Amino acid sequence: MSRNLFAREAIAQIPKILTLLDRNVHSPTYGCFDRNFWHYKIIDFPSGMAQEFVLPLALAYDTNLPDNPFYQQSVIPQWVEAGILFAARSAHSDGSCDDYFPYERAGGAAAFSLLACIESYTRLRLENKTALRFFEKRADWLAHHQESGRLTNHQALIVLCLELLSKLLQTSKWDRAKVQRLEQVLSWQSSEGWFQEYEGCDPGYHTLTISCLARIYQLRQDIRIKEALIKAVELASHFIHPDGSYGGEYTSRNTYNFFPHGFELVGRWIPDALRINDAFLSGLANGLAPCYSDDHIIGHHTWNYLLAWKDFVADRPPPLSRSTGRIWLKEAKILIDRRSTLTGGATQYELYLALNKGGVFKLFRDNQLIASDTQFSLQVLEKNKRKNAVGHLVGDYRINMSENEISIHGQLGWAKQKQMTPLNLLILRIVMLTLGRFFPNLIRKLLQKILIVGKRSAPFRFYRQLKWENGHWCVFDELQAQTWEHVTAAGIGCDQTSIYVVMSRTFQESQLQPWLDLTKEVKTLAPGQSMKLERHF
Repeated sequence: MSRNLFAREAIAQIPKILTLLDRNVHSPTYGCFDRNFWHYKIIDFPSGMAQEFVLPLALAYDTNLPDNPFYQQSVIPQWVEAGILFAARSAHSDGSCDDYFPYERAGGAAAFSLLACIESYTRLRLENKTALRFFEKRADWLAHHQESGRLTNHQALIVLCLELLSKLLQTSKWDRAKVQRLEQVLSWQSSEGWFQEYEGCDPGYHTLTISCLARIYQLRQDIRIKEALIKAVELASHFIHPDGSYGGEYTSRNTYNFFPHGFELVGRWIPDALRINDAFLSGLANGLAPCYSDDHIIGHHTWNYLLAWKDFVADRPPPLSRSTGRIWLKEAKILIDRRSTLTGGATQYELYLALNKGGVFKLFRDNQLIASDTQFSLQVLEKNKRKNAVGHLVGDYRINMSENEISIHGQLGWAKQKQMTPLNLLILRIVMLTLGRFFPNLIRKLLQKILIVGKRSAPFRFYRQLKWENGHWCVFDELQAQTWEHVTAAGIGCDQTSIYVVMSRTFQESQLQPWLDLTKEVKTLAPGQSMKLERHF
């Protein structure tokens, strides 16, 4: 498999990243990557996360590919250095930065951008005392900062930042913090191998944690990191789909993320890790890469793809045929069922089913996606307010499983659809400019509750049954309500999600499946009557 696929996907993003950058040397915002701030002037502070884009530029400068116009262009290091210095200028006095609102002091943005700045500085052999002082101040803040919510990838990023900066500055001042933070990362790994991401297992962010831990293991060969990586890679291998795509809406954070660099590093001693990347590369070759090219998240995969290209292992194991059988991740509440039938010739089925999300699933037949289902969705009009009841929120559902039959019972929940309005924005600004600036973690926790975690039940009960019958899967759904009077629309989508996750809701080709509109059916129902749906795949 050609490693150049990684580099070409990444290099294609560089013109967009350069458009986001203020490249005017005499501008007061020279080096800022937040175009909404410096150019459009539609926001009142620059996002600290945006300064992460220095790393894709630094790597593009150093990627010797025939069709890379950015290779060894002398202006690139100047722009990278300007980006690092803007990160320093725009930081708070304690070294932290904001991402979504002023005085937020966002741990994720601070860690992503610091990692990018350190890596870029080192790779381009820059010499700048202001930059080094900024790195140290931000690392001091990260070493003592604990954000609300369990996001293992952020914690792993912080450990990696502290390891790399300790080496660059030849200091041991963060040794204690590194040990404590690493303990936290390892303690958040389940016995099934996955790392906690808010309310469960997200194989997408899981690959970013693998990427960070693999780098840390290069720097510090701790046997516990190695053991964690072995379990994590095995877990990741379960989620590479037969068409080369990865992840999706059946995971806790609904992402299609795939960070390949860690698999190249670990692949030197776990060959199976290289097979995961090769399978993903086949998906890239077939146009199945998710799109991350918005102004905010374009950087993450770009630098990780370029690092995978640089550390690509030449000697690779042959692919293995996909085995049949069932993988039941009891703690994650995700079921993967692979089986074949000889009816009318050998046919392979692969089912990825989230039992903690009401039975959201993806189903493949002969290596092609044939169904992606994110459960019932109802539009409900209550007191002139339009609400959305959905079946795909993480919750505690009643499940029954046998070899050929799986059923899930539960209640729909209200989707989290809070939007920003002028009044909401005004209130948030007033809060953050007064008391909130002293309690940013409390504000973050409140917003997480409003936008991300928890489920409020809606007055609709569902029953979903998946049954293996006569060599194919049958899906039977039933939805119950005391009244349908206020339901204005009903349907099932292929990619619907209802919580706020930065890296979710990206486009991927599988999402071209049409919406299944059930509005006509629901309009015919009498009070207390159930809506029933049967599909065969």
